[in-house]
Amino acid sequence: MDAVPHRRHEKYERLIDRAKAVPAAVTIIAYPCDESSLKGALEAADEGIIKPVLVGPLEKIRSAAKACGLDLKNAECVDAEHSEDAARKAVAMIREGRGELLMKGSLHTDELMRAVAASATGLRMGRRISHVFIMDVPTYKETIFITDAAINIFPDLDAKRDIVQNAIDLFTAVGLGTPRVAILSAVETVTSKIPSTIEAAALCKMAERGQINNGILDGPLAFDNAIDPEAARIKGIKSEVAGRAQILVVPDLEAGNMLAKNLSFMAQADAAGIVLGAHVPIILTSRADSVRARMASCAVAVLYAHALRQSANVTG
Repeated sequence: MDAVPHRRHEKYERLIDRAKAVPAAVTIIAYPCDESSLKGALEAADEGIIKPVLVGPLEKIRSAAKACGLDLKNAECVDAEHSEDAARKAVAMIREGRGELLMKGSLHTDELMRAVAASATGLRMGRRISHVFIMDVPTYKETIFITDAAINIFPDLDAKRDIVQNAIDLFTAVGLGTPRVAILSAVETVTSKIPSTIEAAALCKMAERGQINNGILDGPLAFDNAIDPEAARIKGIKSEVAGRAQILVVPDLEAGNMLAKNLSFMAQADAAGIVLGAHVPIILTSRADSVRARMASCAVAVLYAHALRQSANVTG
C-alpha cells in the first residue's frame, strides 16, 4: 500500500466540493430522532448539499433537536407514529416523487431496508440492491470503494454481477472516471478449492463479453496484490488493476465487513456508505460515523442523483 500519508479527509473534501456545485437534492430522512442523524442531515443542508425532509414522531424530532441545540426552521417535518411507520412513509414519499434521496435516521437498518425491499410498495428495480463503502484511507492515494459489506451476505454469481455494476455506476457518476476493479479472494490463482476464485474469473470474462460495463476488471486478486504495486510485481501479476485498485469486490459480507472495519480502526480511514440498485440512492450511515463521513455519504448520493437526473433529461 502507498505508505505516504495523505491529508485526512482530502478525498472526501473533493467529493463534497463537487456536490456543492450541483443542485441540492430533496432528501427524505427516515426517523431522525437522535443527535447524530439530525446533525448529519442539517449540516449537509447548511452546506447546500441536500434539502432535508424529516419523517418521524414530531415530538421526538423536536426534543432531540432541542437537546443538542439544532435549529429545524429550514427543514420540512412529516409526522409518523414510530420507526416502522417512518420507514414506510419515507419510502412512500420517494415513490410519489417527493424526494431524490432516502436517508437512514436512527432506526435499525433492517427496518428501513424492509420498507425499501417490500414487493408491492418498496423501491426495488430489476437489479440487485447492494451497498458500497466509500473509504478515505489516509495512507492510500485513491478513494477506495468496498462492496458489498452490508446487504448481501453470500451473493451468488448473478448477484455479484449486479454488485459490481452498481459500484462501477456509482464510481463513474461521481466523476472519478473509469474504475479499476479488483475481484478479491485469498489468492490470485483460480482454483476449484476456493469457489470465490472461480467466480472472480467468471466476472472478468463477463466484463470482456459486455455483461459488465464501464470498468476494468481483474481477479482473482489477493488484497495485497490488489492495492500494493510491489506485492503485484513480486507475484508477477501484470494488469491495469493489480496494485492500483479503486473498487474492491469482496467474496461475501463477512470478508467485506471485516476489511472495511480494519481500515477504519487500524488505518484511521473514514467510511461513507451508499445503497444502490433501488429507485433512488439510499444514504446508510452509522452512529459511529464521523461528521465528515456523514457529509461525504450525502455528497456521493447527491452526485449520483444529479447524474441520474441528467441521464433522465437526455433520454426524455
